[in-house]
Amino acid sequence: MCPSGEIGRHIGLKIRRFVNNGRTGSIPVSGTTTTICFMPSYNAPFEIHVHGQLPLRADVKFEQLQEALKPLWMYAGARSLSDGAKSKYEDEPGIKFDVVEHLLQICWTVVGDEDFRQTLDEVCMNLNDIADAGAALEVTFYDADFEDEEGEAEGESRDDFIMLFVGPNPAAIMQVQRDLLVQDVINMMERHFDGAELGGVVAEVDKLFAQRFDELVSSLELGKPPRGPGGGHGSGHGGGRKPRHLH
Repeated sequence: MCPSGEIGRHIGLKIRRFVNNGRTGSIPVSGTTTTICFMPSYNAPFEIHVHGQLPLRADVKFEQLQEALKPLWMYAGARSLSDGAKSKYEDEPGIKFDVVEHLLQICWTVVGDEDFRQTLDEVCMNLNDIADAGAALEVTFYDADFEDEEGEAEGESRDDFIMLFVGPNPAAIMQVQRDLLVQDVINMMERHFDGAELGGVVAEVDKLFAQRFDELVSSLELGKPPRGPGGGHGSGHGGGRKPRHLH
């Protein structure tokens, strides 16, 4: 689960990191729950968790952010961002706007269906217009109808996990994608090699992204992408059923 303008609409927005077809864990829940979705939970097959943080332009005001996130809070059945910012779970911060740091922070769960994917696409395109740097958003779909806490469950879970990338331009988005890929590769290869030996591997990853961006430059006449360490936000690594983010 991309930058502002027509160019951004044609940049890859969504990368599927893994699909888990069998639940290997349970959702830890503490405290009470407050459901803000307008639809009854028994009609919604998923609990959907959105997690990440996005640096915003210094000139962005609350009203602009509220408009950009309108597809989210309207999906939750709210009348404003203030009303819809609360997560289904009280132990999650929900949707927060840090005015001082100009940072959007999301740790928010809503009850929904497959149509939420379209909502995510709309939100990402809106966020591109107010983003100051690239960022990754993790979205986890928990199959609410699949119960395995007590004994074996019949059928397979439809849990799913996707990464969405947003940013002010293609270079910013590719930077985040590059940083996450390098992190994944290094984490895997450090099981067998010393980190100091992996410089060549990182260089090859940079070559791949440079080649992809050069192809984009040839058709869209854009500038060069940033390389090397960058300010990637968020993380998402496959393997097992992801627990909710607890704070």
